[in-house]
Parts: sequence; C-alpha cells; structure tokens
Amino acid sequence: MTLGARAQALEGLRVIEFGAFAAGPAIGKHAANHGAQVIHVETRTRVDGFRMNYPPFKDNQPGLERAAQFAMTNDCKLGITLNLKADEGRSLALRLIAVSDVVIENFPPGTMKRLGLEYDILSEVNPRLVMLSTCNQGQTGPHAKHPGFGTQLTAMSGFIHFTGWPDREPSLLWGPYIDYIAVAYGLVAVLAALDQRLRTGRGCHIDLSQYETGLQLLAPALVEYSTTGATSERDGNHDRLAVPHGVYPCMGDERWVAISVHDDSEWHRLRSAMGDPEWAQPEALGSVSGRRSTEAELDLAIADWTRTLARDEVVACLREARIHVAPVNDMADIFDDGQLNSMRIWRQLEHPQIGRMSFQGPAFLLSDTPAVIDRPAPLLGQHNREVFCGTLGLTDAEYERLERAGVFD
Repeated sequence: MTLGARAQALEGLRVIEFGAFAAGPAIGKHAANHGAQVIHVETRTRVDGFRMNYPPFKDNQPGLERAAQFAMTNDCKLGITLNLKADEGRSLALRLIAVSDVVIENFPPGTMKRLGLEYDILSEVNPRLVMLSTCNQGQTGPHAKHPGFGTQLTAMSGFIHFTGWPDREPSLLWGPYIDYIAVAYGLVAVLAALDQRLRTGRGCHIDLSQYETGLQLLAPALVEYSTTGATSERDGNHDRLAVPHGVYPCMGDERWVAISVHDDSEWHRLRSAMGDPEWAQPEALGSVSGRRSTEAELDLAIADWTRTLARDEVVACLREARIHVAPVNDMADIFDDGQLNSMRIWRQLEHPQIGRMSFQGPAFLLSDTPAVIDRPAPLLGQHNREVFCGTLGLTDAEYERLERAGVFD
C-alpha cells in the first residue's frame, strides 16, 4: 500500500481471510468495502458456517448459496476454495500470502500452527505481513483453548448477568453478540498495524481476545466493582438516574416506545404532554426519590396512556415536548428509516441465487474515499481461476492437474 490519492481508502491492499462466521469475515468486509482486495478462503469439505448453519435462507430452503447471513458478511470479496491439509494447497496459500498485506483468521488457537501457517512461518515468507488472529479468549493463557461461541463469550463477559428481571433468570442475548464488538476492535487494530508498517516497514501479529473486547463495553460496572466492591444486578428496564425509564406498549401489535425522564423538569413536561392526568399530580412525584418509590405504579400508568395512541403519535408528541423518547423499531422500520437511508446504509445488489437484496454499508462515511459496495458475496470457489491463474500465474494445465488432485476441495 502506498500513500497518495486513491479512489478508495484501502485500494491496493490485498487481504487473505481464513475462518468463518462473523468475527473474522466482518473485518474483511469493511476492508473490501473500502477498496481492498479481500480473498475469502474456504474448503469444500468444511464451508463457512454462515452458509449452512444460520437462517434466513432464500425461500426458507437451506443451500450453500442461499444464506443471507453469509451474503451480508462477504460482499465485495473474492471467494476461493483450497485444501490447506494438502501439501500443494498449503504451498499455494504461502505463495498467496507472500504477495499480500494482511491475513485475518478466526480459527480456534493452534489451528494455523497445525496447518503450518503460523505467524513465524508467514513472516519469513512475507516480513511486511500484518496478521490478525481473533478468537474467543486469545492465543495463550490457561483458558485459551476452551471451546465456545458468541453465547458463551457473552455470558463470560458479564452481559447476561445484567439482562433480565431481578427475580428471574438471566436472559440470553443473540448468539454471536461479542463477535460484532470484536470486529470494531479488530478493524482498528489492523489499520493501526498498517500505519506502523508504513512508518517502520515491519509487519506484526495481532492476538485479539474477543472476551476482552466484550469487557470494554462494561467499563462502568467494572470501575464500580474495582472502586467499591459493589456488583451491579439485573433490574429489568430501570435506570439508576432516569425515572421513569422503560418501554411502553402502544396501539397495535407489538408497537412500543422507549421513554426516559432524566430530571424533574422533564417529568413536568411529560405530565403536560400526557394531559396532566390526576395520577401524575402528587407533589412527591416532582422529585427523583418520590418517583423512584412508586416506579412500578408509574410504569403501569404511563403504559395506560401510551396504549391508547399509535406509536408514532407518542413519539411525535413527546419529542415536541423535549422528552427522551424513541420508537422500538422492528426490522421493517429499520429498512424504512429515513436517517439510515440518508447515510446509505442499505445498498441494493443482485445476488445470483438469492436475487435482489439489501447489503449493509459501513456505519461511517469517508468524504474523499467513500465505501463502494458493488459486488455480491462470492459463490463457493467462484474466483479460483482468477486468483490462482491470474494472481499466482498458474497455467491452465497446472490448475487442472491440481483440481484433479483435490487441492481446490
């Protein structure tokens, strides 16, 4: 990669991506959306888990090329298949890495070493290589090799302890929640390493523990425990500062709003917006302590008001009164959201088997080098010839011999 004017921020970079699901490939997606050539490596004997294990599928029929989750995570990439357990497959991987800038892998610890592709070997082939290894608990330590997935990481990181009601069991968050937190840290780490390489000429190996990235979003609770010894507990939708604070039902099926009252003046504005009902008039409710003492009753009374109105009516009314309020959006709302559409979050592309679908753009806009999302996710092995013959220079005869030998399985 060289400095200077570029149509896209990462144009000229080549990224080789080993691994599957979200934690590694979602980092590669950001790179691909900003101009890097990202090559997603799979094997036909064990394809990326997002292809077969995660719905939704086109017409609810599972298939290698019908998974929307895989498509959403891998747009703008090239896709190849390579048997890394075969000597010639490993040799091709090393040749490809020798002419690349970044390797991303999210295999369990030790996998790359067993394949003969650990950083010590790769850095000999390419001293300028930046390698990111992202896995559950990092590459070393007493628990590094414990198996797990996003659900286990979310539990270990403490999130699940906080989700739910105080008199009930904890509530699980959606499976690979921590994966997507780790993506942001992984992307920034790779960019920082590339910046270092520009200044020093040296590559490096980044060991990213997804467990540790999850802790970053629990900083307030960690600080509280470290300074006072107090452990935060589940408290439903309640908040330590804002009261009332919760989600309230509106007219219709599964229509809700989130409302927070942060101080006494905001409470009086809420009273007025609701028509100053009799139940809201006691003087004690004018203070945080008074509202806190009857919070359950307040929640029921506010819900009685919100459920008589359409959700958007409640939101418009309370926003005009300068109350902290927002709709609880479902997925249809998300795709219709004017703010998201103004930021070009959704980009329509034609997938060869799924058909027309919305691919997700980045959550940030670069003014001079904006993201370009112009190619759907690759079919399995779609770019084998382009990469192995075009980039590595194999002849047709060599390619066909290796194909017969199962090197591209």
